[in-house]
Amino acid sequence: MVEDILKGSPGGDKIMNEYARTKYLSDSRRRDLVKILVAHMTNEHGTSPPRHVKEDYALGIISLFPYLADPRSKLGYEHYYNAEDGSGYLAWRIKTLQKEASEGRVKRPRPSQAGGPSVDRDPCKEGNWLSDERQCQEAIALMKHTADESVVKEKMRLTLVYRQKILRDTDKSTDILSIFPRFMDIPGLIEQDFALLFGDSTSAKLMEKWSTNIKPKVIAQSRGLTQTADLQDLIQNALATEVEEGWDSDMSSILLLVHLLPPSNPGRKRPGKISAHRACDHVVKFIKTGASIQGHLEGITQSVQPYLLAVGPKKSMIQSYFIVVDKQALPCKSSNSLAAFDELFKAHYVFGTTYCHELTNVFTFLQTTIYDIDVEITKVNPRVAELRARMLQ
Repeated sequence: MVEDILKGSPGGDKIMNEYARTKYLSDSRRRDLVKILVAHMTNEHGTSPPRHVKEDYALGIISLFPYLADPRSKLGYEHYYNAEDGSGYLAWRIKTLQKEASEGRVKRPRPSQAGGPSVDRDPCKEGNWLSDERQCQEAIALMKHTADESVVKEKMRLTLVYRQKILRDTDKSTDILSIFPRFMDIPGLIEQDFALLFGDSTSAKLMEKWSTNIKPKVIAQSRGLTQTADLQDLIQNALATEVEEGWDSDMSSILLLVHLLPPSNPGRKRPGKISAHRACDHVVKFIKTGASIQGHLEGITQSVQPYLLAVGPKKSMIQSYFIVVDKQALPCKSSNSLAAFDELFKAHYVFGTTYCHELTNVFTFLQTTIYDIDVEITKVNPRVAELRARMLQ
């Protein structure tokens, strides 16, 4: 059906030729595909086509273009039409046409995301966790005063379940760094907690997959975006082995992902949508060596989600990274930019904090594409599912 529609529509041959050549569709060709199919659908079935019709068209797309299917979703075509919540590219196009025809229709509220950092979790393996209140308090008291890092790491391991319990308590969760202050002076504790929650294999996935598999594809996809001076600099640096000015290769490629998955429209009740360039500032901030880290923290005037603070003589020569959480700077285990970003992602789960709104698309992409966390229960933006399909095919 979809093939017949495209063959009989102006521009349909360009869509099929691009897919045959590249095994995916650029954003502009995908928009053309959706417009052609929705025009045909609404002509045949009216401006409010039934659910099964929209499902047929969505299924037709991935049947004709199998590399567009999202292998991490249940049916593979939810980014084109998701019957559970009425989202997807086809549904959005239909809603746009309906809005143009008649203003003021009531929109159904979308269900909140079910997976991610705020889900209550137990460790991935059974262990001799301390659960008795007295034993936990004794361990906490010992950690605050010992200089032996090995003792701290062992007591932190034993109190993981107790710490997770505190994070679920809204009255106590904001005090987590005052209860467990060694996060602020001993690197590696975030990594340890995450590995205990998800296992060593999940913990290692970004470092194993990014450079060899994901990064080249991110760079290739970025070439198809509207080229700005900032974007061109990031692409050039991402390809370089040594960088003179700007972020190093790995950090540049991470920031390219922000451009590929820019902030979604926040809705009427929130401030306006920000650019991908500004959203990058929510990933990492730079201060020169010698500048006061405490001064930076004191300058935070509003609640912010975790981000990286990079310290060095210039962006291409970072000497140390910190994760800023609750106006505190937690030292990263490594000065490598990819390892620091890996730790930033993990901090969301260790401290049970939601993703920064402007970076939700980026972090859910990483969560469901690379780390394989809560894939089946996490609602993702169709743009995330589309990029996921391109990366995994």
